[in-house]
Formats: sequence, structure tokens, C-alpha cells
Amino acid sequence: MKARDTIFIGFTLFALFFGAGNLIYPVSLGIESGTSYFPAIFGFVITGVGLPIITVAAISLVRNGAVQLAGRVHPMFGLLFTSMVYLVIGPFFAIPRAANVAFETGIVPFTNGESLTLFIFTVLFFVLVYWLSRNPSKLVDRVGQILTPALFLAILGLVIGSFFLLNGPIQPAGEKYQTQPFFTGFIEGYLTMDAIASLAFGIIVVSSFRDRGVTDPKTLTTRTLKAGLVTAIGLTTVYVAIGWIGARMATEGSFDNGSAILAGAAQIMYGDVGTLLLGVIVGLACLTTCIGLTVACGQFFSKRVPGLTYKHVTIIVTLISFAISNIGLNQIIAYSVPVLVFVYPITIVLVALTFMSPLFNHSPYVYRGAILLTAIIGVYDGLVAFGADVSAIEPLISQLPLFELNLSWVFPAIIGGVAGLLIDYFKGQPRHKESLQNS
Repeated sequence: MKARDTIFIGFTLFALFFGAGNLIYPVSLGIESGTSYFPAIFGFVITGVGLPIITVAAISLVRNGAVQLAGRVHPMFGLLFTSMVYLVIGPFFAIPRAANVAFETGIVPFTNGESLTLFIFTVLFFVLVYWLSRNPSKLVDRVGQILTPALFLAILGLVIGSFFLLNGPIQPAGEKYQTQPFFTGFIEGYLTMDAIASLAFGIIVVSSFRDRGVTDPKTLTTRTLKAGLVTAIGLTTVYVAIGWIGARMATEGSFDNGSAILAGAAQIMYGDVGTLLLGVIVGLACLTTCIGLTVACGQFFSKRVPGLTYKHVTIIVTLISFAISNIGLNQIIAYSVPVLVFVYPITIVLVALTFMSPLFNHSPYVYRGAILLTAIIGVYDGLVAFGADVSAIEPLISQLPLFELNLSWVFPAIIGGVAGLLIDYFKGQPRHKESLQNS
């Protein structure tokens, strides 16, 4: 296997991660953090880049991907949780959201944005997604060698212009970035949701290496980390540059969201050509992410649902995504957020336990204790996001450490893990010893 293959796989992973949200959140951080921009973006990069790459590395340590990783809690949990993750980051949320963002950024500025226009756009968009997803073995060639360089060039044009054409002075930090900009940026990095997507993308990376003859577990993990480093450099560079655009836009007016900030910056720098350039950037970012998620769903469900081939699943995924895309972006976000705030902490805890697993001999009790308490807090957070009345238990939950930072699940996860370790010890049962070859 050649070194350039590792680089191209790293390019592919970058493109799969880099959806529209990865453009919008850094620029919002930039405009809000102002003079505290650099510590804030540093915190953002740790969770927005570091955590997803670590998750991909964790997937390389287990033979059967996310199912086995989550299956250390219980085999049934592994199947159900992973299926939920694939549906959430696939046809039920992430794919339709990406298609809608591509439409609103690239098409709406030049049209009236009517439902018929959305319908026509999504037909063309998902036909292209399906065509590019038909042969997963060519994913690296199509995305890593063609679409990613095009995406880089489009972003480069926007970023270079910002250094010469945006002259607004950096403003004082907004309220939430005034005291702890690093930790605020750290939490904002979760919004990319890339750690969840890593559970799906990780197996694509691992499969790409295996298709090229890499079978030794240690070599596979090493190659995965090298490809991850390429991805991390690309994501970090883009996040820092785009965030700086936001910092320069603070004096140009008020904006509703990151998409509006970028649109305003593109218009200031290049006029209508800038708006078109931004549409190309977001369109490519959304397209590559949708291709990766469709491939991931096709590979996952075709191996676990009898009678369904990869082709069948990709057709089903694109049709469901197409249908949900046409209900509109706001509605998609509204019904998906409660699920996401439930899934994300569980994902983080699973990844952390994977790397620490040898310390407690892979005891399933540790996994079960940590995940159980994390899930309980996740249910609470999901109910809050759904708008349910949780006033009866809120006084109790609000006493947990890190509650104000939306990290109230951290302490229960630790307590659950310790409790599981004690149960494992006092039961005196044989430890569940897994080797890396069976993981």
C-alpha cells in the first residue's frame, strides 16, 4: 500500500465529516467570541476535531465496528443502539438536513425558495447521491481525489478573500465567551455531531484500508491514525480560517445564524459571485457527507437485515431522505434534537471506555453501569429538548456537577463505571478478557 493511499483516505474522511454544520458553527463562534477567539476556537477544535478522530481510531480497534463496540454493554444493546445511530445520522436526520442546507444556501438566494423548487432540487440531489454511492469501493477515488480537492479550492477562495476584503475590527467577546472562552468553545464543538458520525465513517475508513491489503490489527490502527491526522489538519485549518471570518464580521450588522454570516461575508467580498461561491462550498460539503452516510447505511443494514442487498438499502435510504427533506429544515431539526442529545453522551462514554477497557479487563459491568446512568441523564436532556415538563426532577438533576455546561452526564457516568467495577469484583466472576484480535 502506497503512502498516497493513506493521504487520499484522509481526504475522504475530511470530506465525509465536513458537512454544512461544520461551516456554520465555527463562523458563529468567531462572531460571538471576538477578542477571545483563539482560546475559544482551540476548545472547539478539541471536541470538533479531536473527538471524532479518536472515535474513528476506536472503531479500528474492534473487528465488527460500532456494533461490537456498543455490544460490550450487551449484544442486543449493541445492535439496537448502533441501528439508532445509523438512522439518526442517515435518512432520519443528517442526510435530509444536509440536503436542505444545500438548498437554502445554494438555491434560495437565486430563486423564491418555493416547495416545488425544493422538490425539484432534492430529486436531482438524491439521484446524484445514489449514483455516487452505488459502488462503495470507489468512494475514496470519487470523494478523496475529486470532490475533496474541489471543496478545498472553493473554501480557499472564500478564506483568502477574507484577509484582504474584510477589514472590520475585532469586537469584545460576547457574554458567554467573556469568562471561560476555552470551555465554551469546547462545548460548542459538540454541535458538529461528528463524533456520532464517526461510528459510521470509521468502518468506511477501516474497510478502505482492508481493501488495500492492510489486515494486521496494529498496522490498521496506525494507518487509521495517520489518515486521521490528515483529516485533523484539514478540519483544523478550515475551522480556524472560517471562524476568523466570523470574528471580522461583527461590525457588519446582526445575523440570525452562521449561514447568514457566511452569506453576508461572501456578498461583501465578491458580490453575487461570492454568493455563488458559497453555494458551491456548501453544496459540495453536503453532497460528500450525504454520500458517505448513504454508503455507511448501505453497508451496515445490508449485513444485518436478511434479504436486503447493499443496492436495496441505498435505494431505501435515498428515498426516505428525499421524502423527509421536503418537510423543511426547521421541522427536521425540531424532531431530531431530542434524539441527538440522548445519543451523543452515550457515544462519548462508549469511546472513552473502549480506550480504558484493558484497565478493567473489559468487564461488561463497567460498561453497563456507565452507560445506564449516562442514558438516564440523556433521557432527561432529551425530554428538555422536546419541551416536556420535567420540573419534578429538575431540582435534583441541576445539583449534578457540570450541569450549567450541559455536561451533567459526566459524573453519573463515572459513578456508574465505578459501581460496575465493584460489582464485577464482588461477584468474583471471571473477567471478560478480550484480545485485540477478537475485538
